[in-house]
Amino acid sequence: MTDQINKTTRRRVLIAGMGLAASTAIPPFLDLAKASAATHSNQKETNIMSSSTITTKDGTQIFYKDWGSKDAQPVVFHHGWPLSSDDWDAQMLFFLQHGYRVIAHDRRGHGRSSQTDTGNEMDTYAADVAELAAHLDLKNAIHVGHSTGGGEVARYVARHGGNGRVAKAVLIGAVPPVMVKSDKNPGGLPLEVFDGFRAALVANRAQFFRDIPEGPFYGFNRPGAKVSQGSIDNWWRQGMMGGAKAHYDCIKAFSETDFTEDLKTIEVPVLVMHGDDDQIVPIADSALLAAKLLKNATLKVYEGLPHGMATTHADIINADLLAFFKA
Repeated sequence: MTDQINKTTRRRVLIAGMGLAASTAIPPFLDLAKASAATHSNQKETNIMSSSTITTKDGTQIFYKDWGSKDAQPVVFHHGWPLSSDDWDAQMLFFLQHGYRVIAHDRRGHGRSSQTDTGNEMDTYAADVAELAAHLDLKNAIHVGHSTGGGEVARYVARHGGNGRVAKAVLIGAVPPVMVKSDKNPGGLPLEVFDGFRAALVANRAQFFRDIPEGPFYGFNRPGAKVSQGSIDNWWRQGMMGGAKAHYDCIKAFSETDFTEDLKTIEVPVLVMHGDDDQIVPIADSALLAAKLLKNATLKVYEGLPHGMATTHADIINADLLAFFKA
């Protein structure tokens, strides 16, 4: 009988403790909800946060998130390889609270989109974005691309950004003009580097997708780095959601596509953001060259910041993005 009383007492204490923990954890989420509701109090839509898919002309399903008032200025986020729209969580929430309509998609072969075996190249990536923009009837949008997503932005804006579709663009740690070394691009990375990527992906994709975020992507291999296991795990989770064939093909897309003519064509203002300790896309052969090719570029270099700085230093990046959006 005494044992039963003790068990009951312990159970009540445990439940009470869980309730106390929950009560202390809930307020920040309530604050976020209140802030979001206040920001969009005048909008007609009752559900401001949604996700869905579109089916492209070749039958590919593209997953996307669309948050915020349809009357607000759209900001479209383009993720890096081999990730998904989830990589923009810190930006999506921030700009939603600042009154923007925020949109992000999973590139074909990535995340929750179809695991395609064809079309895994920049022309089709940009065409997919064009179909999404038309489906959502986006006008006066700001397109923000990180890494491979920066290449996607450059090609989309250059080829499909007319008719008032695009107001501004941002390239963060982006691959343009071109990554691979050649006679025309002597400062690029040797093809063997990307062959190594392909070999590692084929040999053990799951381990490869641990090694990248644990090391150079976030700069966690640097002395004194503040390592976030959650960021590593989230990177791995996103990568493993996508298709191996699409990821394999995308290595060629992000490393060998030449965006030089795209950059020369773009008329809208472009903010080029790059960390000078980017170990994935070295700054000397990317941002510094891209800014010179663009007609209306603002270059912002971040001392000591890594490739994944939008995650590791979201507060800094978000503030600078907001200033550019409002300028």
